[in-house]
Amino acid sequence: MTAALSIAALVALPGTARAEPAVAGGEFEQQVLFKASQDPGYACFRIPSVVRTTEGTLLAFAEGRVLNCGDAADIDIVVKRSTDGGRTWSPLQVVNEGNGDTHGNPTPVVDRETGRIVLAETYNTGRTDSAGCSVPCDRTPHLQYSDDDGLSWSRPRDLSDEILPANWNSWYATGPVHGIQLTRGRHAGRLVFAVNTETWDGSRVTANNAALITSDDGGDHWDIGATDSWPIAADGTFRQKPSEMTLTERTDGSILVSGREQDGTDLGHRTQAVSGDGGDSFLSPFRDVPDLYAPQVQGSTLRVGDRILLSCPADPDRRRTMAIRSSYDGGRTWDSVDRGTVVTTDWSGYSDLVRVDGDTVGLMYEGGAVDARDEIRFARFTEDWLRARRGPDPTTADLAPLTRRAAVLGGPGETPGVLGGALEFDGTDDAVRLPYQNRLPLGTKDFTASLWFRYTATSGEQPLLWMGGIGTSQPQVWLRGEPASDRITGLITTRNGASPPATAFVRTTGAFNDGRWHHLALRRGGGQLTLFLDGATVSTADVPGSVSRNSPFGVHIGQRMDSRAYFTGAIDEVRVHDRALSDEELAAPPSRKVTRDTVLWLPLDRVSGGH
Repeated sequence: MTAALSIAALVALPGTARAEPAVAGGEFEQQVLFKASQDPGYACFRIPSVVRTTEGTLLAFAEGRVLNCGDAADIDIVVKRSTDGGRTWSPLQVVNEGNGDTHGNPTPVVDRETGRIVLAETYNTGRTDSAGCSVPCDRTPHLQYSDDDGLSWSRPRDLSDEILPANWNSWYATGPVHGIQLTRGRHAGRLVFAVNTETWDGSRVTANNAALITSDDGGDHWDIGATDSWPIAADGTFRQKPSEMTLTERTDGSILVSGREQDGTDLGHRTQAVSGDGGDSFLSPFRDVPDLYAPQVQGSTLRVGDRILLSCPADPDRRRTMAIRSSYDGGRTWDSVDRGTVVTTDWSGYSDLVRVDGDTVGLMYEGGAVDARDEIRFARFTEDWLRARRGPDPTTADLAPLTRRAAVLGGPGETPGVLGGALEFDGTDDAVRLPYQNRLPLGTKDFTASLWFRYTATSGEQPLLWMGGIGTSQPQVWLRGEPASDRITGLITTRNGASPPATAFVRTTGAFNDGRWHHLALRRGGGQLTLFLDGATVSTADVPGSVSRNSPFGVHIGQRMDSRAYFTGAIDEVRVHDRALSDEELAAPPSRKVTRDTVLWLPLDRVSGGH
């Protein structure tokens, strides 16, 4: 048995899973559940899923990867059991042995009426290297069950005849995350889990398909229910690829489906749909949630009373910073990153949530100090360990047409500016963030972004304006000071069709950190990307494509999108136009003029409201 460690012990011991308690008074503890060094015979463990049986036992499933950590080699499905709410766990048990092939994507569902635990899974021919499955991939769905609380398991049976139609003939994946049993409405008792698949036409993949799989007889027979498909164009682009979907029955009996979105042209890396008829159909196609920051990764949802929890890394660029975020309106809106609860700042990946008992929730997740695939951890926490729901943030006006007020974070101070007031940022947690609206993404348009700044910092990254995503591959636009390198930089990253991302940047000579007000503008137009600073210019060739496609999308003033750097100094009169302003317009003194091409205008004169 493996004893659970308290949060104090975790902080004290080197090399263990690090966690940052969110509030005093809540309970949190976690332990390493699967790790190659403690579970011999495996090189790596991935793809966690967990359920609570009708006997109160927790069953924690994972892929035991025999040869390496690749997705398509020799992989077994393994499980550990806990009869004390996740405090201690049994030794590893093999549920399904790959014998050289890939047997993975464990997707468990508990039938509360019979106690049977149903386990859906996916097979493909294994490889001996760490490469992925060849395209088209010969993936097929299978199913096992246990009638003795997870102690023993039936022989797997092939579900292809029931839930693998002829046109789903390439990639096919069950879950991987727990499925659900419906409790409300005329489909009460129905078992539901999700799959995502691809269609192959003999030469290329031509469509992505997302579907719900249902059973009304405890898992003896299965049907394909709600289905959403998106074509893939000849150039390789597509709008959506909902995958690795997690299901939650909402309080009204409808099913919220939340999935990973991978490389589609829509903005965002989390996508959602709703079924109002027990999983038979979707009310509307999947839609991305542009301001729900996450990397491209699987996540899990769980309803706790009127609150839905989402476990998912919160860094919009990389798989790190596992966090719990909440929705209080059935998944229509989600807590922003700053309102979520951080479980660990380590590298972190796939996860699953389970209700343990009372107000205690279990989180099983991939994590590691060096790599998200280092180990699989199990955390227990009470609901009051999570950050409490808080009131609205203070706001400042956005005077562009048809806009909403911007949120003011951290508490920047008011200071005299170049035209009325300005905001002074402390470099720690002060920022201004605009709520997402369709007008904000600049896409392939020409644009001009401008602002006034004043600072004296001599080190660190000093973000001024950030629009779009982050990292080396996500479309984005930003302006920042780099005083240690004695420069100001403006950068865009674009996506153009199926071509790889392209980046262009322009830099000043000098950091302009003299404590005086300076005017800065970045203009895209006429095939050039030009940086203006107090009338001086530097240009480079533009890179074609969209500056906002397919990434999580945010607009931040004084803050990097991933919250890993903040500005120290004052900012005033932030404007963005969706056209290239002329040199004469940029040289004109600040004014209160609003034009139809104004995308945003933050005077930053004053802050109002808040809690």
